[in-house]
Amino acid sequence: MVKFLRASKLALLLGSCLYLLACQNSDTPPVAEPPKVQASASEPVDLTQICENIQHNMQQIDNTRTTFALEQINQDLKVCLPLLPLNEQLNLLNLSTQMYQRFLHVERSAAEQAAFDQHAFDMAQHPTIQQSHFENFALRDQYLLKHKGQAYLELYDAGEAQLVYRRSPQYLAIIFAPYMPDAEQIFIERMANDNMQHSLRDGGLTLDAADLTERALFWEDYVQRYPKSHFIRDARYLAEVYALLLFKGTVNSPVSQDYVDEYSIQPAVLFEIKKLAKLQKSPLAQQARKFLAFLHMSSEQRLTEIAAQPTAREQREYGDDALVHAQLHQYLNLKNISIHAKRDCFSDAVCITR
Repeated sequence: MVKFLRASKLALLLGSCLYLLACQNSDTPPVAEPPKVQASASEPVDLTQICENIQHNMQQIDNTRTTFALEQINQDLKVCLPLLPLNEQLNLLNLSTQMYQRFLHVERSAAEQAAFDQHAFDMAQHPTIQQSHFENFALRDQYLLKHKGQAYLELYDAGEAQLVYRRSPQYLAIIFAPYMPDAEQIFIERMANDNMQHSLRDGGLTLDAADLTERALFWEDYVQRYPKSHFIRDARYLAEVYALLLFKGTVNSPVSQDYVDEYSIQPAVLFEIKKLAKLQKSPLAQQARKFLAFLHMSSEQRLTEIAAQPTAREQREYGDDALVHAQLHQYLNLKNISIHAKRDCFSDAVCITR
């Protein structure tokens, strides 16, 4: 009996020690908690679900949604874009443009439109003016004006006393460009930088001759360097537009009226063209050399060497000087392109069809 009690006490003592040891071990934090391991293992599944749903979620954004919804989409895009091939990235880029267009669309009554137009006029005259008659704006205008600066929303002065909402050009440069191949990344980042400010305003140029030359050379080089870029068509258009603006300007900001000689050219433009003419292996430089040669031609030489007839548009815009403009256009092989076409390349980081 005594032996049994001793054995029982020994068993109890051993059990107590094991219990205390177990308690002590349970208080020691593990190196890696199982829940964390499981969460990490499930993360790819969550990412897959987010990326599978993102197109649907983007298509649900309209002008009844909030900036919070946009910001959530943009966070999801940052997660998904690095995982996708270029064609799927470009599809999401197009969807993002459509998403913002829907989000920024405002339905206004005649009275609400008048109030907004008055606000645009006041802002054009006094950019720091406070919003007047805010309660007369459409409810969506009130919301967007309160939240501009969020989710890449901007109120943009489009000229001629027109205020419009737009997605900041920096949106694509920040959200999309870092995850794209070099050609597409460079295109978007350059456009975002150039289009933060106006290039054209109220029919006139806001760029000086040096800026025009630099941009024309950049896009010429881009076309040669990245012929397979998804944006190659728009890059060619931009190279042609900036060449046209450099050598001819616009109707409201002409390089010259009659191109009689060097003294008829804006001095800053002539200076840049002479610098440009010294470059080698550049189609734009060849045009610059021909431009200078054109200025030294007499009227008779031009008639003999250049068979050109002014278009109806040139006659309308330049009147008695329409012929010389047509001759210059043909001699330099400038493209007949419209700067104010339905495809806008001057307000976002990609060209957008309106």
